[in-house]
Amino acid sequence: MIGRRNRARVVAAMNPAAAQLGLRLGQAVAHATAATPGLVLHALDAADDAAALHRLALWAQKLYSPVVAADGADGLVIEASGCAHRFGGEEKMLIDLRARLTRAGFGVSIAMADSWGGAHALARWSRRAIFVAAPGGTGRELAALPVAALRLPHDLVQTLSGVGFDTIAELEQTPKGPLAKRYGLEPVRRLDQAFGRVAEPIQPVMAPETKAVSRVFAEPIGAPETLARYLTDLTSSLCGALEEASLGALRLDAYFIRVDNRIETVRLGLAKPSRDAPRLAKLLCGKLETVDPGFGVEKMMLAAPGAEPLVYHQAQALGGRAPAPDLAALVDTLATRLGPENVYSLASVDSDIPERSVRKASALDPLATHSWPIDWPRPSRLLGRPEPIETIALLPDAPPNLFTWRGKRRRVRCADGPERVYGEWWKRDAELSTSRDYFQVEDEGGERFWIFRDGDGEHADSGSQRWFMHGLFG
Repeated sequence: MIGRRNRARVVAAMNPAAAQLGLRLGQAVAHATAATPGLVLHALDAADDAAALHRLALWAQKLYSPVVAADGADGLVIEASGCAHRFGGEEKMLIDLRARLTRAGFGVSIAMADSWGGAHALARWSRRAIFVAAPGGTGRELAALPVAALRLPHDLVQTLSGVGFDTIAELEQTPKGPLAKRYGLEPVRRLDQAFGRVAEPIQPVMAPETKAVSRVFAEPIGAPETLARYLTDLTSSLCGALEEASLGALRLDAYFIRVDNRIETVRLGLAKPSRDAPRLAKLLCGKLETVDPGFGVEKMMLAAPGAEPLVYHQAQALGGRAPAPDLAALVDTLATRLGPENVYSLASVDSDIPERSVRKASALDPLATHSWPIDWPRPSRLLGRPEPIETIALLPDAPPNLFTWRGKRRRVRCADGPERVYGEWWKRDAELSTSRDYFQVEDEGGERFWIFRDGDGEHADSGSQRWFMHGLFG
């Protein structure tokens, strides 16, 4: 891709093949074509690229964090504080993000650090696909990187390189007064931002159609009751704007901009579109305990990205049946308290293998037709993964007389079975001849269990012939 720096035509972007040929970003086009004849050149369409990056930022905002913005012309910055736990940790969040972008056809390198400048430098110059800097260790990781990683202008990087500043460590160890006097404040500012000494606010991306309201305070606020009062007012104003557009919020993002330019956020996901201001305000205020106001909040903003049409209808026709109860409010309350990932319903899947015959579904999804055989009862609690047990069984088709599970020995008083379940050979070749024999057993204490033997008890190719605990009744 060919862009312009001042009046010169330079290489603004290139593919891996061009990089292998020795081309570099910022190189004059005349030099590049002279060194590598036959190059295919395209004019850089900065407007289209910026629009595509904006759409990508909105996508990341929906999935990962309320605070997402463009980082230059080829990157995104995401404020991940308080978000990574939903993915099992920081590294797992980055793995998930990179996997999604790779499937979409993007070449991606990702870094997480204490500062925007630090993450920017590590993502582009560390030569790792995924880099997670330890808390407080960003400066140490930046030391060996080139000065160009500080987001300085190209001409300034060339000037600093000419006088011997090749790495960030060399620039950091230089007295800041003489450095600023000779080269201006930009190198010092970028160093402070990269090392986290100066806050660098992120202006969250916002779709043009997103309904949002905000409030700026003459004096910073920080008391929980004050935050709750103004958040309630903003919720009422936003619901009024949604009502005028016949829309309902599916997600609410509250932003608390502090005096130190840090942004605290609260995200509320809803089971179905709503603009019930009192209920939404109560749910939002319940999350304020996660907001650290610092030395005060100077601005609050509440947005409803992805709002959907919402038109109220008469709940019950004259003489008709009573409508089904609306559980959306209950689901939203539970999701706020327990986390949205912990509130769901179970839907049946057409499969003979028990652990494959259920899946997680939205809490408000209609119940699907049960696919398990009605002749054989199923346990109320199915273990996520079958657990091995030690047993004593007399015959191939007989249940065990006793078994040991989780260190406790249990004698079987009565049992029912076997129920034979065959492998799904049409899905996996390895299950062509496999089978399981399930038994319902009751111990002397009256507890009932669902156990199975992996195999038919006679043929080695049918399974390992080991016994497993798979569920509990009652």
